[in-house]
Amino acid sequence: MTLPDTMRAIEISEPGGPEVLRPCTRPVPTPGAGQIVLRVAYAGVNRPDALQRAGNYAPPPGASPLPGLEAAGTVAAVGEGVSRWKVGDAVCALLPGGGYAEYALTDASHALPIPEGMGLREAACLPETCFTVWTNVFMRGGLKAGERFLVHGGTSGIGTTAIQLAHAFGARVFATAGSSEKCAVCTKLGAERAIDYRQEDFVEILKAEGGADLILDMVGGAYLPRNVRALADDGRLVQIAFLQGPKVELNFAEVMMRRLTITGSTLRPQSVLAKARIAEGLERQVWPLLAAGRVAPVMDSEFPLDRADEAHRRLEGADHIGKVVLKVA
Repeated sequence: MTLPDTMRAIEISEPGGPEVLRPCTRPVPTPGAGQIVLRVAYAGVNRPDALQRAGNYAPPPGASPLPGLEAAGTVAAVGEGVSRWKVGDAVCALLPGGGYAEYALTDASHALPIPEGMGLREAACLPETCFTVWTNVFMRGGLKAGERFLVHGGTSGIGTTAIQLAHAFGARVFATAGSSEKCAVCTKLGAERAIDYRQEDFVEILKAEGGADLILDMVGGAYLPRNVRALADDGRLVQIAFLQGPKVELNFAEVMMRRLTITGSTLRPQSVLAKARIAEGLERQVWPLLAAGRVAPVMDSEFPLDRADEAHRRLEGADHIGKVVLKVA
């Protein structure tokens, strides 16, 4: 395939709200050794995109300044040394940036085949959430069958994925959400108990069950000491974001006395090799669940590429459930 010289894309014109997302024309990327260029059909919209738009999440060195960390489409070009993929292959991929565009560049090892029976629209929702959940809940958090697992934000893209995967691997799943409607979605996905955080105290509910063995949190702030109280002895807290801020006063004596583990990670700055290892685990252990229909992305809404600002408003509002996507091709 001969690539065009330029492409449609969405740029961040300046740090700010959704209105700073503007259509633009950019050069089509060229693959280097070990890389592929994806002709984007759909791109996922995620919280880190909104953070980058606001000026709070800079791309790593060498990455595209355009937002967009996941996409699905067809391989348009391959770089030197790429043997697995060929032009025309349908894939979904984790991106270092640049997904809000007609073409996007990524490492070949960060692309995965479209799960059997799934379309490109749904597959575009998989990489960012699956990579994040797999590395934090299973690789870092070490979740095992029979353990009590609590995920906050149960109807977010991360939450809906975490509930389904934890349930599929035999954990007892608890989730917080902000309405009875959202709680019903959590239980339908596999949570044995959904907690309306506006009406109920997740700390008391988990303590009554013996405490959480693992908590996945993206709220931070005042949730940090509450999470510690909600953990069982020897429990683990994995922090992946801070919607309420990263700074809080915490009594670490309780962490010591109860042998608790507090850890966390961010995905985007990790090395090419680290992300490739996550992709290998996903293809081996999660992709069969997707092909079998035991796990599936929860879709909220779709917007055309030139309405990326509206997609961000939907993402940052209180009503969305599951994933928001941009239709590019």
